[in-house]
Order: sequence, then C-alpha cells, then structure tokens
Amino acid sequence: MTLTEIASTLERLGCPSAKSAAMASQLDRRARMDAERRGTSYKAALTRLLGLMAQGWATQGKQGR
Repeated sequence: MTLTEIASTLERLGCPSAKSAAMASQLDRRARMDAERRGTSYKAALTRLLGLMAQGWATQGKQGR
C-alpha cells in the first residue's frame, strides 16, 4: 500500500485530512517494524494498526456526543 492510499484510508476512518499524510508515514513505518518484530506480513501489521486507529476515532466520536 502506498502512503497516499494509507492516508486516504485514514481519512475514511475519521482522520483529519490535514494530518493524514504525516500519520500515514508514521503508520507505514510502525507497520514495517511490527511485521519484522512479530514475524508477520506488512499487510497484516498494517491492517491491525488501521483497526486500532479506527477504534480510537470511534471512541472519540462517542465521547463527543
């Protein structure tokens, strides 16, 4: 997945567009580190991290109501 694709996905999950490029870069780097450390694929690590990000934004949305 490219950084642009990750940024786009983050925006769909609720990330502010002004922060999506920087967050995509950090997420990409973290997914690569996690994949190596855990012995999993980059795709699996990125999917897990995106899921965690989505949960965080969902929680923020509920708290703001």
